[in-house]
Amino acid sequence: MIKIAVVNAPFFGMYTDAFERLERIGEVRKISVPKGCRGKVLADLLRDYHFIIMGVVPIHYYDREFFEYNENVVMIARRGISYDNIDIKAAEEYGVIVVRVPPLVEREAVAEHTIALMLSALRQIPQSYNVVREGKWCEYPEIRTRFIGRELSSLVVGIVGLGNIGSRVAEILSKGFNTRVVVYDPYVPRDRIESLGYKYVKSLKELFSICDIVTLHAPLTEETRRMINREVIMSAKRGIMIINTARGELVDEDALIEAIEKGIVSAYATDVVEGEPISKDHRLLKYPNIIITPHIAFYTYEAQAHMDYAVVNAIENYLQNKPINGIVVFPKQPRKLRV
Repeated sequence: MIKIAVVNAPFFGMYTDAFERLERIGEVRKISVPKGCRGKVLADLLRDYHFIIMGVVPIHYYDREFFEYNENVVMIARRGISYDNIDIKAAEEYGVIVVRVPPLVEREAVAEHTIALMLSALRQIPQSYNVVREGKWCEYPEIRTRFIGRELSSLVVGIVGLGNIGSRVAEILSKGFNTRVVVYDPYVPRDRIESLGYKYVKSLKELFSICDIVTLHAPLTEETRRMINREVIMSAKRGIMIINTARGELVDEDALIEAIEKGIVSAYATDVVEGEPISKDHRLLKYPNIIITPHIAFYTYEAQAHMDYAVVNAIENYLQNKPINGIVVFPKQPRKLRV
């Protein structure tokens, strides 16, 4: 019998019939593995499964040792866009297909959440709401002066990464808010950026030095890990706000905290944190001008349904010898399904 593991994806099938569709294929089981699980331990936990649907939050790792010790898996389907917790080279060498959700599936949800975080930081929405909850609105009418904000139409917003989501955020800002947009993306030609009406810059330092807000939309790679480092942050325009719906690891947390304490960064609004999920004692939570949401940018009814069906379709298409969308790795010699 074909066996399918749904790993660390508790919401898979919650809003759709995706789970039932998989049960028509074979035996399906939801499995929770510990944070940091990897290698032979993970391989043993998933030894009997042919297809693995991996949850959105990448807290376990499919490294070379995993592929070495797990001989049954033929496909890992990532219920999300990024795949930084999979050793892609090892997957290819061992003949395992890796697929992800096509990027357009999450585009609107994450772009809209990015704008929501941006406005929350600009208008201090969480902080002002807490004032009302604490009963201080009536006691101190002048409290409103603490929450004076800025309008996006008067600001310059920098986009790091003009890809699937970054391009949509830029479009919303420029067309919806009449915001001036500046782009840093070494993989997009200057003439392409300028043809869209955006300003092109060739370095992160330049971007940070001229922008009121910078929003991050780069994938996590060895090249981008902690790309927002001390040198970049300390060169920023004083009072800059940083928005992050990409990966927490893009930002050097020590440098960020230093810049927050020095007033260089006036706000940081993020949906992602390195080492997530975090506890109530995490050091970022002591700063009132840091807004954190629990990795929910993709979490809309529409996006969840599309994500469920994308991974189910990938498995169904594999079994029916049909083209598979969202291919990350398709080895020259794929493993054979052994049932």
